[in-house]
Amino acid sequence: MTSPANDAPTTPVPATAPDDAPTTPAPAAAGAIPPGPAGGVPVLPAQTTGTGIATGPTVVVGSYPDYALAQQAVDHLSDNRFPVQRTSIVGTDLRLVENVLGRLTIGRASGAGAASGAWLGLLIGLFFGIFSDSSWISVLLTTVVFGAIWGAIFGAIAHAMTGGRRDFTSRSSLQAATYEVHADAEVADEARTLLISLNWRSSGAE
Repeated sequence: MTSPANDAPTTPVPATAPDDAPTTPAPAAAGAIPPGPAGGVPVLPAQTTGTGIATGPTVVVGSYPDYALAQQAVDHLSDNRFPVQRTSIVGTDLRLVENVLGRLTIGRASGAGAASGAWLGLLIGLFFGIFSDSSWISVLLTTVVFGAIWGAIFGAIAHAMTGGRRDFTSRSSLQAATYEVHADAEVADEARTLLISLNWRSSGAE
């Protein structure tokens, strides 16, 4: 004969995972960025760039062959109390231009190094001359001479280490084919009118 306690239905007890069992992270929402190894979510560049101020479409109000003319146009707008913060100068068809200045020899490299060293020695001499008890002129001359000597030595060594791969001096600059002045669409008509008056005056018309 069985007791009633043994015939009662039993409720299953859910099994608990041990404390050291690995947990599976919940799936990320659609379009969300999953966390990294350290638990942090990486920030996209588009989320950090910009000032948060929405800018509207812009209109080209002037096109110039060099930057000086474009700068003159924006300056003319500023003189006429135009809100120049709503304009921009955009260079199109950018290209890097390297102008060769001349042949570089050991003598010229030493001369350039001596000049740089002399300037550095002059600054050091002025600094030490203020706090020196001796004649500041002698301190100044000493630092300039030593700076020029060391500069010439280092200039010659640096040129010799190139092995003749670059025996010329040059100056690089970034240039554009045209420079356009852009203005917000809301004020483009006013800017265009002011620039037309500038072109009219520049042409010498009365």
